[in-house]
Amino acid sequence: MMKRVLWDNASDILQSRNFIRTKEHIQHGNMTVHEHCINVALTSLKLKNFFHISCNEKDLIRGALLHDYFLYDWHEKDEKEPHRLHGFYHPGTALRNARREYVLTKRQEDIIKKHMWPLTVVPPACREAWIVSAADKYCSLMETCHLHKGKLAKVKVVSSVK
Repeated sequence: MMKRVLWDNASDILQSRNFIRTKEHIQHGNMTVHEHCINVALTSLKLKNFFHISCNEKDLIRGALLHDYFLYDWHEKDEKEPHRLHGFYHPGTALRNARREYVLTKRQEDIIKKHMWPLTVVPPACREAWIVSAADKYCSLMETCHLHKGKLAKVKVVSSVK
């Protein structure tokens, strides 16, 4: 059911070449960036539903899927772009990359830009961004502690929906 909601609101993202490439990079523990972003989107929906939060579901999902759209492996040393301060800078990189490929709403931009609050000084301005920020922190903790393991790579997120 929830995977269907993801598909209905973001099939273009889920099928895009660059989003699929996020399977190549590890985020936390043994979780890929791809799996992490899908987990954050699903957890955001669960939080929205559990707490009966009224918000724009499409913006919530799309922002959650693109919140870590930085498109590099932050664990690797890179002489040109050191990733030492990745936690502080990747929201801006993710936003630039997402803008190149998608038309973003102000809410989606707020989600991507501010999901690392309080590392990013300015707090989220909309409830969708607060939800994704909370879901991201929860998923990151669970992945780092190996309580969520990389499982989604084996499961197709999309059914044969056209």
